[in-house]
Amino acid sequence: MYKVAIKRDFMAQHFLIGGDWGAENEWHSHHYQAEVQLEGDSLDQHGYLVDIVDIEANLDALVAYFRDTTLNEKPEFEGLNPSIERFAHIFCRALAERLQAPTLTAITVILWEHENAWASYRQEVACGSGS
Repeated sequence: MYKVAIKRDFMAQHFLIGGDWGAENEWHSHHYQAEVQLEGDSLDQHGYLVDIVDIEANLDALVAYFRDTTLNEKPEFEGLNPSIERFAHIFCRALAERLQAPTLTAITVILWEHENAWASYRQEVACGSGS
């Protein structure tokens, strides 16, 4: 199994809903790190798992969509608690919808919201598409 990983940093805000989590219920910022891990069983004719330029462009566009926004105000989070687990899931699915890589079999997104706190979501994909 081959694996390639890419990281990006961005700031975003949120506030937790549906429970009493003290200060986390108040609007606050996080310096997120998104690590994307791409997996596949084979390489393309050039010896690559994925076109890194394409992956970076799609990742950068997705990061730009969330950067400096309040997650609670994004349609993906409507009525949902914007936990780090849920954010990892939403981020992974959105990235998978954008990618077209014939050798790709799985995508994992690890979202760090603090240097010692992260959550991840892994999605298997059909070869040839991200969905």
